[in-house]
Amino acid sequence: MGDSQSPLLDWVEYRSETTWSAFFEEVKAVGFIAAPLAAISLSQFSLQIVSLMIVGHLDELALSSTAIAISLAAVTGFSVVVNFEERDQTEDDAVCKMLGMASALETLCGQAYGAKQYQKLGSHTYTAIFCLLVVCLPLILLWINMGNLLILLGQDPSISQEAGKFMIWLIPGLIAYATLHPLMRYFQMQVLVIPMLIFSCLTLCLHIPLCWVLVFKTGLKNLGGALAMSISNWLNVILLASYMKFSPKCAKTRGVISMELFQGIRDFLYFAIPSALMTCLAWWSFEVIILLSGLLPNPQLESSVLSVCFNSMTTVFTLAYGIGSAGSTRVANELGAGKPQAARRAAGAAIFLAVVETIIVSMVLFTLRHVFGYAFSSEKEVVDYVAVMAPLVCISMILDGIQGVLSGIARGCGWQRTGAYINLGAFYLCGNPAAVALGFWANLKGRGLWIGIQIGAFVQMLLLLIVTSRINWKEQAAESRERIFQGRGIENKYEAFE
Repeated sequence: MGDSQSPLLDWVEYRSETTWSAFFEEVKAVGFIAAPLAAISLSQFSLQIVSLMIVGHLDELALSSTAIAISLAAVTGFSVVVNFEERDQTEDDAVCKMLGMASALETLCGQAYGAKQYQKLGSHTYTAIFCLLVVCLPLILLWINMGNLLILLGQDPSISQEAGKFMIWLIPGLIAYATLHPLMRYFQMQVLVIPMLIFSCLTLCLHIPLCWVLVFKTGLKNLGGALAMSISNWLNVILLASYMKFSPKCAKTRGVISMELFQGIRDFLYFAIPSALMTCLAWWSFEVIILLSGLLPNPQLESSVLSVCFNSMTTVFTLAYGIGSAGSTRVANELGAGKPQAARRAAGAAIFLAVVETIIVSMVLFTLRHVFGYAFSSEKEVVDYVAVMAPLVCISMILDGIQGVLSGIARGCGWQRTGAYINLGAFYLCGNPAAVALGFWANLKGRGLWIGIQIGAFVQMLLLLIVTSRINWKEQAAESRERIFQGRGIENKYEAFE
């Protein structure tokens, strides 16, 4: 036989080389999408971070009330309409609801684009915007009365009044989010990320001086931060909508506004409601921790420190969110195209990138633990407390980053209902009860609240990992194509599978 190998061994080595080569090619593909999406997420979230930083240098009351306001906005509004994965900002939390419902487009638009049903992208997007604007109406009434509700719930009156005022000035931003995030999903699922990147960065560059002027030069103080966020979000909406209207790259997919908008409401809500629940259940659990911190001794210190920790974690989460969004895009496109093995590779590549990114970033943050608190406050007491919390925050970043990517894969597959059940069990049966027990009964205060909620995050990540490992990719691709074509133009739902 000489030095020759058996045909079987040659075949095994060939298959191994091909498999690993294909995997790392997919890693590059996901990375090329994830990098601009992460930058987009970071720049958009930075609108809130910049506002919180600028307002935080007014005084401790301004910082704590703004943090509470942003947190409540996320809990009651943004979480319904939209998922960056952030935890302590009023705009973000309200945005969380918006983000949750808009995430349904990652399934609908992503799979339609993979199946080359281009006109469906525009119609799904218009349906989403209409539905989210309707959802905004009761949320606006809630926000107008939020200050009084906080006082009824036993929160500090001065913090409650300032937080209520801040949320009222955020109402235009809520409406902007209802339009912005469906537009973002429209561009994302076509991998048209460069226009989003340019517009997001431009908006951030204009937001920084705008916020500073409104906070310090107009007499609006902390309310100037809310107004600046609203203006900046509307600017982003106008830029994206103009590009969608006039760019030839959107000619095939923008479609027209017609009665099909109303016909698609049922399909949209089928995914949007569980998407909102999936996002809201996770976000609400974190916001409950912020509210509970207001019941601890020295509530201004506790809420301020948890605000800094949550915003730091959320800022870093934008990187993982970019990877998760890229994974969602690739998985949905490949399932819609009837390529289950390519979808499986995309999911694996996204998870690999998330693990590498979260480890690197958490190590950097731990190294800077005695410094980064000054970005949010000049109070030494706040900065020292943040340094104590930093190791816990680093662990949280790893858990949150991995689950963010796993959640993106679930959205790409259309498994939002499963994600909602997982979040319900992980946070409300494990995380939140543990947080209350450690924070109040064990008297660990803010650290106990944080440890408890991260127990829930660990359970969430573990369950999502188990579910992802058991996905039948061929069946998912079949269901995707069957839903898109609805029995038309495809006799066999396994047709054209790789």
